[in-house]
Amino acid sequence: MTPGDRASGTRGRASGILLHPSSLPGPHGIGDLGATAVAFLDWLRDAGQGLWQVLPLGPTGYGDSPYACFSSFAGNPLLVSLDALATWEIVHPRELQDIPLFPAGRVDYGAVISWKIPLLHRAAARFLQKVPGDLRPRFDVFCDAEAWWLDDYCLFTAIKARHPGAWNRDWPRELALREPGALARVRKELAADAEEERAIQFFFFSQWDEVRAAAVKRGVQIIGDLPIFAAPDSADVWTHRDLFLLDQQGRPTVVAGVPPDYFAATGQLWGNPLYDWEAMRRQGFRYWVDRIRRACRLHDLIRVDHFRGFDACWSVPASAPTAAAGSWVEVPGRALFDTLRQELGELPIIAEDLGVITPAVEALRERFGFPGMRILQFAFDKGEAGSLDPGNRFLPHNHSFDSVVYTGTHDNDTTRGWFEKRTAEETGYLERYAGRLDPEIHWRFIRMAMASVCRFAVIPLQDVLGLGSEARTNTPGTSGTGNWSWRAGAEALDPAAAARLRRLASIYGRIARKAVPPDK
Repeated sequence: MTPGDRASGTRGRASGILLHPSSLPGPHGIGDLGATAVAFLDWLRDAGQGLWQVLPLGPTGYGDSPYACFSSFAGNPLLVSLDALATWEIVHPRELQDIPLFPAGRVDYGAVISWKIPLLHRAAARFLQKVPGDLRPRFDVFCDAEAWWLDDYCLFTAIKARHPGAWNRDWPRELALREPGALARVRKELAADAEEERAIQFFFFSQWDEVRAAAVKRGVQIIGDLPIFAAPDSADVWTHRDLFLLDQQGRPTVVAGVPPDYFAATGQLWGNPLYDWEAMRRQGFRYWVDRIRRACRLHDLIRVDHFRGFDACWSVPASAPTAAAGSWVEVPGRALFDTLRQELGELPIIAEDLGVITPAVEALRERFGFPGMRILQFAFDKGEAGSLDPGNRFLPHNHSFDSVVYTGTHDNDTTRGWFEKRTAEETGYLERYAGRLDPEIHWRFIRMAMASVCRFAVIPLQDVLGLGSEARTNTPGTSGTGNWSWRAGAEALDPAAAARLRRLASIYGRIARKAVPPDK
């Protein structure tokens, strides 16, 4: 089944919204997988939209980025709905009465973590003391089925709690290097703590399964997001040391990044440890088979971040001060995806093919039939040559059917914020291309995306709402406060906006199959 078949039941067109669950409205300082997630699905249905794209769902670490998670397999405890746990009678009503005064429109991660994580552990302890109703067999099945990643992740998290602020490579040497005797001892010492972590993961995935079921009922397919690299401080790297290029102390010898370009004179130094691809090949790419199989269980489509890294990656010595010291290293992407297809069948992957893309990267994407991405904001920016180019592949007249068009992504400014920063030349070109510009530039871009020949069109909710730069999700290359923290207000799920989206989806042949009739 191709991504197009998977998304709509045919090879037809579809459209939807990009919104991470943390950005949903609600009273607990961060969006969650409870009633507001279902309300958002109702809004998507009313808007005639068949896609909901989320960012990675893993537990976030330093910087709160969903692209730097403590695990590629675990769920983020901060997204667990406390109201849903209250229906299991493991969160007490009084605990939800004295809620801190969280800021409106932003996630204060420090405040949310300080309040919510202890509450989740109290709920987990109550759950384990007396599992409600028929949940015991469900919990036991979950623990058995997911033990292949769950046991190591829960032990990792329990050890981290005993060494606050320390990365796993800075733990006592015998734990950092996973010496068998030390692991046996710590598993016994921290058994209760690890069991609470298992319960919290059970909470997350039980709620995510309910969200998935609600989405299916409303005809909405979920697009997930898969980072190519693992975070250096993660259960992945700690558990699978042999699959990463590490020294004897468990520290990376080379790290990921991108080379110098027009936007960054010294490149970008990401710091993720690089994979030992030959070791992975010898193991039949089992780690990636497991990752993609799990991602397919959790989502209908998967956007794979930094797809060009499957052809070649920018390898930087870990001691280098900037990415300029790096070099390209080939990656066995063809062998990897051949194996994945043999093990899993057709892969419902969207390739994030942004940046400088070589013919070899395009050939890899096309060989496996993965749709690429087209970003409308990039269509009207000056390129490296300092001029606007009608051959720009992001312009709508250069789009292809087997692609996904976005007004912008989580790494872009909002469309209104982007437009307000345009030069007179760029604005003039945009007006010559798109016609007379009105104050609602965001709706002009939404219409262009809907009208595009691309099979899928995805719009960040901020653009539907016409918000400015204050609502930007992330600014790449920065680690200050503000990234990943934007939240929609209670008024965001506006029926008028839903009706407007529905009209456009109907005009341009993107209406979802199970959308409610207009006279609902």
